Amino acid sequence: MSDLTLYHNPRCSKSRAALELLASRGLAPTVVRYLESPPSADTLRDLLQRLGVGARELLRTGEDEYAALNLADPALSEQALIEAMAAHPKLIERPILVRGDKAVIGRPTEKLLELLP
Repeated sequence: MSDLTLYHNPRCSKSRAALELLASRGLAPTVVRYLESPPSADTLRDLLQRLGVGARELLRTGEDEYAALNLADPALSEQALIEAMAAHPKLIERPILVRGDKAVIGRPTEKLLELLP
């Protein structure tokens, strides 16, 4: 199925499990290694729309950059959070599976099934 895109970090066990789940169903998504090719702010806005969540829900709060950039500050705008993720892609939750105009964060991995036929 070529209409699937997986935002993937090969060092992440959940991301690897997502690829395994898709492969077990005979699916070969387009894989975006987002740490090597970070998404732009526009791409992140598009992903957020497809996910149906705000930027804060896509942030990995345990990363050092989260604390260093003071991203817990509730006064920060969506735009500021999106720009932080674009500049520091390690902050982006993973894996993200996109199909058509929908997307889902694969945590737990079974959440990916919501987008599969």
